[in-house]
Amino acid sequence: MRARRIFQNMPILMSTSSSRPATVARDHSSASSLTLSAALGEQLSSLYTLAQRSDYVFGTPLGPFYHGGRHHYLPRFVYFGPHTSEESPRIAFLAGLDSRDLRPTLALLHLVEELARAPDIGQSLHLAFYPLVDVLGHQQPDTTRELAAQRWTGAIAPELDLLAKEARLRTYHAFVRVESVSADDAITLRVRTAPGSSANAPFFSSEDTEPYAVRWEIESGPPAADGPLSLADDLPFRPIDLTLRVPADWSPEFYRAAVASILKRFIVRYRGFLAYGQNL
Repeated sequence: MRARRIFQNMPILMSTSSSRPATVARDHSSASSLTLSAALGEQLSSLYTLAQRSDYVFGTPLGPFYHGGRHHYLPRFVYFGPHTSEESPRIAFLAGLDSRDLRPTLALLHLVEELARAPDIGQSLHLAFYPLVDVLGHQQPDTTRELAAQRWTGAIAPELDLLAKEARLRTYHAFVRVESVSADDAITLRVRTAPGSSANAPFFSSEDTEPYAVRWEIESGPPAADGPLSLADDLPFRPIDLTLRVPADWSPEFYRAAVASILKRFIVRYRGFLAYGQNL
């Protein structure tokens, strides 16, 4: 039985757009951050309870880091699928890089819950989920930090510095970020790679995003100056950086369903792509 620790506190080369229609439930009520914060507390509590009973999902906080006279932790859930080993591919999923919008956080927690209930989805994979990166911003809601646009090398934000150290230690093969985007009706799926990446092949397609309309942005070139790919020179291989940007005016329920659907298919496709590549 694995040990468990429970944390209770809490240039673009191509651009295409899917023409498939999607029925979108918009959040005309503009759910308050207070309501979403309450939902976050409930969902975290429920997921920690579920993780205690799971043989595949574990609640293991990352940290601590010291700031403002106290220690802080990043919520983290780790998933070891059936047949996972030390050599298994590793993917890091990140949300809550802007704590003013908790929809990405709630959506990622929902995905973890689905994995706990149907663990075969990610068999042979090691997945790490960081649903609320902007911990300090969540505790101080009046601050604007914009962590998504910051470098991970020499990071000023202590959360990113902690994630950078963890990324160097775990050597993730891919990073997946969930963000909200305003004034847009479709999901944007941006894939960034650097020369030498093992994931230059088109293993993920528009078929994997149905029935949601998705705009694709594929970028390849020198290592990115921001985000996790800014660590590329410190890693033993070139990871992929996938960012799922979801319209901010979608209702939390529709937002959550879209993220879970697309990312579950990404996990399956990525697992199959790596298995195929290893047999070439």
